[in-house]
Amino acid sequence: MVGLGIEALRLEEWQRLLRVALGEEPADLVLRQARIVNVASGEIEEADVAIAFGRIAGIGTYRDGHEEIDLTGAYLAPSFIDGHVHVESSLLWIDQFARAVVPHGTGAVVTDPHEIANVAGLAGIRALAEAAAGLPLGVFLTIPSCVPASPYESAGAVMDAAAIAEGLRLPNAVALGEMMNFPGVLAGEAEIYEKLRLPARRRDGHAPGLRGSRLNAYIASGMGSDHESTQLEEAREKLRRGLQVMIREGSTEHNLLELLPLVTEATYPRCCFASDDRDCATLLHDGHMDAILRKAIAAGLDPIRAIRLATLNTAEYWGLDGYGLVAPGYWANLVVFDRLDDIRPRLVLFQGEVVAQDGKVTFRTSRTIPEWLLDTVHVAPIDRARLRLPACDRMIAVEAIPGQIVTRAIEVEPTVRDGEVVADPERDLAKLVVVERHRATGRVGVGLVRGFGLRRGALASSIAHDAHNIVIVGVDDGDILAAIDAVVAMRGGLAAVSDGLVRARLPLPVAGILSPEPLETVAEQYEAVEQAAREMGSRVPAPFALLSFMALSVIPEARVTDHGLVVLR
Repeated sequence: MVGLGIEALRLEEWQRLLRVALGEEPADLVLRQARIVNVASGEIEEADVAIAFGRIAGIGTYRDGHEEIDLTGAYLAPSFIDGHVHVESSLLWIDQFARAVVPHGTGAVVTDPHEIANVAGLAGIRALAEAAAGLPLGVFLTIPSCVPASPYESAGAVMDAAAIAEGLRLPNAVALGEMMNFPGVLAGEAEIYEKLRLPARRRDGHAPGLRGSRLNAYIASGMGSDHESTQLEEAREKLRRGLQVMIREGSTEHNLLELLPLVTEATYPRCCFASDDRDCATLLHDGHMDAILRKAIAAGLDPIRAIRLATLNTAEYWGLDGYGLVAPGYWANLVVFDRLDDIRPRLVLFQGEVVAQDGKVTFRTSRTIPEWLLDTVHVAPIDRARLRLPACDRMIAVEAIPGQIVTRAIEVEPTVRDGEVVADPERDLAKLVVVERHRATGRVGVGLVRGFGLRRGALASSIAHDAHNIVIVGVDDGDILAAIDAVVAMRGGLAAVSDGLVRARLPLPVAGILSPEPLETVAEQYEAVEQAAREMGSRVPAPFALLSFMALSVIPEARVTDHGLVVLR
């Protein structure tokens, strides 16, 4: 189990904890007359909660506390846990990520930092972990297993078996991170074997669309969970084969309503919730795990069961000691809300301290960002000739699917002008370009994409899962080049360009994927670039979020990376 258990207490502290539990000594804090959401027994229990040393000492009738909070009529639940997330997808450095999620009742996250690892390797992971220390949020790591994600894209770092082994020794490491290179697993590659044989309590899975014998082979290689199901029967088969099914609801990936029927009286212990990727604007305005709970409950899931999927199930799967339950000995990581059918946290505690109230944090943060993380964008000069697609009668294009990160490989008859394939906004065919940005190699991949609806201009981003090269969608080559220049000038970021002018931008100089600015500033800038994209004709709900996945070479069916078109079927 990961976390601080009884061994972290000195003898005299343990003895005092016992006296508080026995009612012989005042607690540090008593939460009076709470309606406790008991996710272990599936019931609501009315009682006082006595807290000492940041832990729950007892539940029952407790009259004495150095501090007291009257919760008469309010519900008290364990704080929520995100079972699988990439905190970097918020676009925020970790201190501001905590500011974003803690007021929504989040007490812990299990994060796979493979975004920063693809840029800066193990040093980037360490920088993130060190900056998380002291925050009122449990930050647990799964150590990235696929950096780069596949041989078809160029990352800024490589995490080989030796680096992963070193990462697994970090204090809050709980597992080998999601094994995205499922083709390499199924092919029995020796490099994958060396990673899978490392000593790890868990091996996180990533098996989009795998069924039948291919799924059997993947699970037999040691994977224990999966968050990539987009279809109910796909998730059902994975659960039957022993995987912990993480039901995902992010900013771009909306799988909850499709998968929720999987959760039954028989299956619920093997399910939990995960966000995977939630951007800063979604976190600020919609919420985090609380928003997922509201959506699940509104769709008919029993509220107590829903809360269990966001607390105890997640904690038990990952082995998070002291998390996920309102019970003696557990951390006093708690959330208070008034309605069970519409969970909106009004008070959040972390280790017995109030850390958020009425949607506002009550803790202070300090920012620690190494200078070297602010210089990671290195691009060779790119001219119009590098964007050229030779004329052809038929070609494979990428079809983006709003609300999903999977794509379709479609055959199209391209529009040809002056001996080359050009974008055709009337047919919703744009150029999809990826520029290598880590070592200034000058490598550029170019293809066509359908689904963005751009009528003019270009959108560019140095967030391009997972290698984080610069990815651009555009209908005008001049605007594509201007958008690339804008991203490079910001040392990473998002840019919307039309008629040669930058209409909106969001600087992301930390590893080229994160902002050092406050949550509210970043969310405002993010909303501005998204709005600019819509004004340029994009009809998808979150165009930059969708764009960020167009180079992800381990998700079917088609992508463009700096190496060119990649088709996975």
